Amino acid sequence: MTATPLRTIADPADLLQTAIASFNLAADWVGIRATREESVYRSQRDGKPESNRRSLAQGAMVEVLVDGQIGYAATNNFTVAGLRQAAQQAFQQAKAAAPWKIHAFQPDVRPSVMGIYQSPVEKPLKTLTTAHAHELLSRICQGLKVSDQIVQASASITAKEVDTWLASSSGTQVHQQFSFFSPSFGATAQDGAIVQTRSNNGRGHSYQAGWEFFDLGDELWASVQRTGEQAIELLTAAECPEMSTTLVLAPDQMMLQIHESIGHPLELDRILGDERNYAGGSFVKPADFGSLQYGSEQLNVTFDPTVEQEFASYAFDDTGVVAERQYLIRAGMLQRGLGSHESQARLGVPGVACARATSWDRPPIDRMANINVEPGDRSFGQIIGSIESGVYMEANRSWSIDDQRFKFQFGCEYGRRIRDGQLAETVRNPNYRATTPQFWGSLAQVGDRNTWQVFGTPFCGKGEPNQIIRVGHGAPVCAFNQIEVFGGAA
Repeated sequence: MTATPLRTIADPADLLQTAIASFNLAADWVGIRATREESVYRSQRDGKPESNRRSLAQGAMVEVLVDGQIGYAATNNFTVAGLRQAAQQAFQQAKAAAPWKIHAFQPDVRPSVMGIYQSPVEKPLKTLTTAHAHELLSRICQGLKVSDQIVQASASITAKEVDTWLASSSGTQVHQQFSFFSPSFGATAQDGAIVQTRSNNGRGHSYQAGWEFFDLGDELWASVQRTGEQAIELLTAAECPEMSTTLVLAPDQMMLQIHESIGHPLELDRILGDERNYAGGSFVKPADFGSLQYGSEQLNVTFDPTVEQEFASYAFDDTGVVAERQYLIRAGMLQRGLGSHESQARLGVPGVACARATSWDRPPIDRMANINVEPGDRSFGQIIGSIESGVYMEANRSWSIDDQRFKFQFGCEYGRRIRDGQLAETVRNPNYRATTPQFWGSLAQVGDRNTWQVFGTPFCGKGEPNQIIRVGHGAPVCAFNQIEVFGGAA
């Protein structure tokens, strides 16, 4: 059956409400989430076009609550008849599963809400032509080749525009319009057997915006030049020494540190055991909320989907729960987890509005969104100036963490020794390792608002079947005492 394009439907919200009104189901609650996603990917290697892709995905997920159990069915048939058929399938699924349910859910797990949301956009993605995109990518590749020792230069753009509509039998009407932009570039340098890569942190520069975050004039070209020069610099740098010392992490590495050792272990479905087969569990226990000292008193972490231009900002999650800023960790003490209304009901602990789905044919599950370390009161100069001996690191290059999110080892692209309160010589292959409680307990200094930066990633994977989703992480420069650092390929 040919799918009806969402763009040809005058009012998708009206269609969804009309379909719900036509369902003849003995259900406690019915909801529909419709999604339309357009994606563009452009890339170059050494100034030559490598990829030009454009895609469209659209469809609807119907949810039905029956006898305390939620059933799901997806369809790309945007007609009343197509949605009605999906609702019947979801109803039968819920009825069949109800005798074996692990928790009896009430309709309040799907609140009645109305509202809209739109990403802040200065330059809409549709105004970035293929020719202009490749002109920028070619100039970036050329700018990265600061030396004949640069053996590869690459650059890419990933852009997406996503519309979602929520409607339900309890009166929910939500429309959210998102614009996502992820530019990336990097240079690989080689001198004999020594090979080093420096990048703008892969796709860590991911924002909710138009392409104004790419065409930045002098700022962009200065970053390109610096990236190429640092790749060359790393060829002659000494290996990072092995020692226990003060570790200072830049915000682009803090992004991954937050993601792996705070975001994932606080997801309630991991704590419940739902993710154990695939993504793993968590060292955090249900009784830890309100009692576990997760880190030092310097550590304050928020779930904040309200930050303008951060990658995972939104007004409502994919079940219609209103998104609000909440402290996950305050003065080092664990406050609440990352879990939907369903997980909160099952576990009996507070969560946030973070039930999210990667696409129209997946049900929402517990996912982190914007997880941020709040700024402190120390300038970058004050942090470095207070350290007699240490190592400063930027930009992740490798990571390994166990399936309970407890013991980890991370490697970075670029490091500098800290000597007598000054940034000193460059070191290559800087790595560090610790356990999560030890690491966050050693947090000694937190940078101020001037050091705070926002990053994100489009590639957080979880769930069976797998769901790849966007997350955002904001952080200041942070210093940690007595962390084990070492060199060599991680």
